[in-house]
Amino acid sequence: MARAVAAVAAAGTVGAGLAVRAGADGAFAKYAGSALYTVLLCALVAFCAPRARALVVAATALGLSWAVEFAQLTGVPAELSAHSTAARLVLGSTFNAPDLFWYAVGAAAACAVHAGVRRRATASSASSAGPAPRPPASR
Repeated sequence: MARAVAAVAAAGTVGAGLAVRAGADGAFAKYAGSALYTVLLCALVAFCAPRARALVVAATALGLSWAVEFAQLTGVPAELSAHSTAARLVLGSTFNAPDLFWYAVGAAAACAVHAGVRRRATASSASSAGPAPRPPASR
């Protein structure tokens, strides 16, 4: 069940990213895309590690986002992006320090949603299981 939710979240995040690109431009589109990049990584990490806590998922995705951004300082992503659309979408090409902040915004938002979904799932499974059995009364 957790993997299905993560897969739907990933697909929804890609849809949201495409909608932002189609309907907005400028700084809003750029930074919304940066935040959504990390949200997508959160969904993919949650898919790969469905039992991981929300904070671990978000921290992992944020670390990956930051690693990709700092790798752009080397020029390797720019070189790869010049030859591949997929590389350009995944790795970008140019370091932009404000992206680091927006990745953190995306990670925080995804963490909050992940934790909320997990709380609801736990509460719903507990309530559907019925009340906890009582220990036998002592005499």
